[in-house]
Amino acid sequence: MQASRARLFKEYKEVQREKAVDSDIQLVCDDSNIFKWTALIKGPSETPYEGGVFQLAFAVPEQYPLQPPQVRFLTKIFHPNVHFKTGEICLDILKNAWSPAWTLQSVCRAIIALMAHPEPDSPLNCDSGNLLRSGDVRGFQSMARMYTRLAAMPKKG
Repeated sequence: MQASRARLFKEYKEVQREKAVDSDIQLVCDDSNIFKWTALIKGPSETPYEGGVFQLAFAVPEQYPLQPPQVRFLTKIFHPNVHFKTGEICLDILKNAWSPAWTLQSVCRAIIALMAHPEPDSPLNCDSGNLLRSGDVRGFQSMARMYTRLAAMPKKG
């Protein structure tokens, strides 16, 4: 557990240094628990998520970095690789392709990349996956844009 704390403190310092450099990701450590983090990520440009800000919750295991963090969307998102109700993310690096070389920051980057390049063949959201697999890209983008506007964009007025 001591090694994981040291690693997380190192990542915390790195996040503080990179704040100004990487404006697409805001990682914040819980004040009272180094194993709980949240992140705000910006939806990638030229996707239906553009303009949205999505909140992620990280639960970091005591065996970190030997085991991956559990990450889920707190913001509702219409995406084939994200469970609509729970926010669970289907991403290989969070499961069997994890490596201790990954950091919380790089996990956020991988999630942003997944947002831009969905994998409809391993869907957690079947409705979303089915739209893409059937070739209805317009339908998928319309639904994804609608949920981005409803859940991930600041309300005006």
